[in-house]
Amino acid sequence: MRPLLRNGLALALGAVLLGGCSSGGSPDGGRASTAGSPSAHTSHSTREAAPAPPARPWNVHPASVAALGDSITRGFDACKPLSDCPEVSWATGSRTAVGSITSRLTAARSWNVADTGARVADLAAQAREAAAYKPAMVTILIGANDACTSGPATMTTVAHFRTRFDAALAYLHKTLPTTQILVASIPDLERLWSIGRSNMLGKQVWKLGLCPSMLGDADSLSAAAKARRAAVRDRVVAYNQVLGQVCGRYARCRYDGGAVFGYRFGTDELSTWDWFHPNAKGQEQLAALLAAVAFRPQEKTG
Repeated sequence: MRPLLRNGLALALGAVLLGGCSSGGSPDGGRASTAGSPSAHTSHSTREAAPAPPARPWNVHPASVAALGDSITRGFDACKPLSDCPEVSWATGSRTAVGSITSRLTAARSWNVADTGARVADLAAQAREAAAYKPAMVTILIGANDACTSGPATMTTVAHFRTRFDAALAYLHKTLPTTQILVASIPDLERLWSIGRSNMLGKQVWKLGLCPSMLGDADSLSAAAKARRAAVRDRVVAYNQVLGQVCGRYARCRYDGGAVFGYRFGTDELSTWDWFHPNAKGQEQLAALLAAVAFRPQEKTG
């Protein structure tokens, strides 16, 4: 999410393929097969011996972590105004109270290559930068800036979002075939509006140009304003669907299943400098949500 007063006061996270065996009558209408029939014997044996889908490879203690994304991952406005604070980043932060993914997974090294203001179009460059470090895990939280634009008409299209995200994941898996990837859903921007609009200071800060597609004219409950906010929320939901679908195609990728989007954060978890970005407490909650995903038992493919 883009910082305040920067760039014109812009912004200051398949089905399991199991062979089914029918019980009961035979598919030929009840005609018994010849006992010694090779085809019947082979088919029956194959069905019984079909192996279970392999577990998706996942190491809950990766040696290193590289974080990709936007200002949330950079800890923007979490420690002081108009500044990144990567030491409190949910992904790679070193501050003990935050309990970042890196510290919870006991990774020895980490790199935060996220960029304040980044959109999904910037993910490929971040992936190339991260690949140079050969991390054991990559975390990705991207997409809020694609929805936080001047209005619904200028939001990144879902098709473009898919193309760019798919390209970044394909590159990572080709370049780092043994690296696992943890993908976070985009936070619910409409909740940000709903809980923050009662704060007079926060609304004044939002008027400086913070996510106008959602936060502009915060007091308006007109039909047009409601439709605008609904369009932004729908786009975030669509982006999150893309994140899950694309991630699901790779054995070494995990999506949070909408955990970050569904989290009911409060104003005490927002920066008091912009009432938009997570503060240190908010970063701690993000770390806890995503650590729960990272520590899940191994999943089956599909």
